[in-house]
Amino acid sequence: MASMFHVSLEKLIQELNLHALHLPCEASQIRIVSNEINRTGLLFTGFYDYFDEHRIQLVGKSEFAYLLSMSPEQRQKSLETFFAHHPQVVIFTSSAEVPDFVVALARANGVALLSTEERTSDLLASLIATLNLELAPRITRHGVLVEIYGEGVLLLGESGVGKSETAIELIKRGHRLIADDAVEIRRVSSRTLVGSSPENIRHFIELRGIGIINARRLFGMGAIKVTEKIDMVVMLESWERTKVYDRMGLDSEYTDILGIKVPSYTIPIKPGRNLAIILEVAAMNNRQKKMGYNAAQELLERLGMLDGPKDSEQKGTDWEVF
Repeated sequence: MASMFHVSLEKLIQELNLHALHLPCEASQIRIVSNEINRTGLLFTGFYDYFDEHRIQLVGKSEFAYLLSMSPEQRQKSLETFFAHHPQVVIFTSSAEVPDFVVALARANGVALLSTEERTSDLLASLIATLNLELAPRITRHGVLVEIYGEGVLLLGESGVGKSETAIELIKRGHRLIADDAVEIRRVSSRTLVGSSPENIRHFIELRGIGIINARRLFGMGAIKVTEKIDMVVMLESWERTKVYDRMGLDSEYTDILGIKVPSYTIPIKPGRNLAIILEVAAMNNRQKKMGYNAAQELLERLGMLDGPKDSEQKGTDWEVF
């Protein structure tokens, strides 16, 4: 169960088109803190060993049919036991006709009771996606997030290194801005990071010597985007003559963000380098690497400087160890 973040039931009702049959208080005051969803079939049989009242409970077509298969006495007892455990939110799906006595039980036990025309599987998928995003672990990084050829590129570096100016050049070249100065990063799954801008500074860019500009109003809606996954991290730093920079790109480097390793690159800055073009090439090259192609590896293989996989690696696992 998530403990740091929450989403209001009111937001779920609006986004998922749910209908409130009973609310113990204002929907905006009901906070959902768990991103796990439970279907109530086992609960109606009397199994409550792992019951969590913070989970949203779904009563789908199968569960509803199971209730109807019971005798009236069994159904009444099963539902009384269920609502006596005080689940926070119960949703009846597939346009189920919720009996009046179920509404009365929800009212008596202070349970939010909702319904929807959506099928259970469709609602379940939408709920999981919404809750994973709203309740995801998150951090805020000082940087710029842009989309380049469909790749989310997070620009990091010291203040004044030229991140915002580079973002403006990328926008002029047809790419899109997600966040400037502060990037809110959420871990929405075990392999995916999504970045966005805090709402109060969304679409604004600070340019030293000019001031604050609004990218959406200046360049149009096609120049901005609200969220984007983070595919790579680029660290911008001033050129140091004594530092050795990667010139081959054979070995991959990663930056750990919220426990997820993201491919990272360090790009030195000096007069005459066109950062926008370099970042475009970096984004396309990163996509090729994800598809299994590495230009540096191919070049070294052509030059005979890179040994192929060993015979043991080609054959795979030695099953005799098991």
